[in-house]
Amino acid sequence: MGDISQQYDPAILKQLPSIVKAYQLPDNKKAISQIITSFGPFLAIWVAMYFLLDVSFWYVLPLAFLNAFFLVRIFIIQHDCGHQSFTANRRANDIIGQICSMLSFIPYRYWAKSHNFHHGHNGILWEHRDIGDIDLLTVNEYKALSPFRKFKYVLFRSFPILFIIGPMWYIMVNNRVPLIQMKGWEHAHKALWLNNIMLVLVYTGLVWALGFEALLLIQLPIVAAFGIIAIWFFYVQHQHETAYKQWKDRWDYIQAAVQGSTYYKLPKLFHWLTGNIGYHHIHHLNPLVPNYELARCHNENPIMDKVANSITFTESLKCIFNKLWDEDQQRMISFREYRSRYSTR
Repeated sequence: MGDISQQYDPAILKQLPSIVKAYQLPDNKKAISQIITSFGPFLAIWVAMYFLLDVSFWYVLPLAFLNAFFLVRIFIIQHDCGHQSFTANRRANDIIGQICSMLSFIPYRYWAKSHNFHHGHNGILWEHRDIGDIDLLTVNEYKALSPFRKFKYVLFRSFPILFIIGPMWYIMVNNRVPLIQMKGWEHAHKALWLNNIMLVLVYTGLVWALGFEALLLIQLPIVAAFGIIAIWFFYVQHQHETAYKQWKDRWDYIQAAVQGSTYYKLPKLFHWLTGNIGYHHIHHLNPLVPNYELARCHNENPIMDKVANSITFTESLKCIFNKLWDEDQQRMISFREYRSRYSTR
């Protein structure tokens, strides 16, 4: 990462919003191309999976994992529509986003509102830090918990819960009921219930036309794998060791965007398969930049690489052990390090 003091120099950080703003204009041709290259392969693989069910489910399962990446691409389209950045037309964004949500199982308007909330409050240590984000405690907060609540937090942050059970719980439970009860969310709650009704109608039609196996053995494995991939990416992007977490009175938007989000350095194919969401530092600097412009913004401006909190796939595996935010060290630590440094105090 280089010299941190130079990397997050205030003079350098102030230049970034104006640089990124030049890339925020939607390009309808690129948007249409992305729709074709996302929905096209997804539907083709889905049909192949359907016919392979008659041969063996073990041929279907690897295709489900592959198709999960195309569902990630579809979800990134939905994500951009929620930011109104995918096309230049608001109505088109809303229609496309709603269609995407029928495949991703993630409600378009309700999720977009919680995600936009996350953008406006990323890295703030306050009571609403779990809205649109993975809940995180500081060392002092964890230390003050009762033994039972510590156990609950340890369980929540464990690998099986966070990355295997958690993704499906998040999609099928958290995003099915309006758990966020805040003023101004009434419209989002209504949109969530409407989305649930639309899902029931769409998948009732699917079961009627193709049979229950199509839902259980094709769409469900795709959605399950998609959820794991999506949660993993989101976790790596905001729960890395040198992230940015601050209390509200000391919080800075630009530093939270750049230091609090990673540049996930992956092979070009995986950037393509995941809708360039690995360029997360740029996305948080300006969510109006469409996903298909993120790589260009990064590549055309060397300063973006200079300030980026870069992390490779191998390095990202270490993030699994990040459990608590240590305010003294200004970094994430594991439970083992917590026990070593703080449990005897």
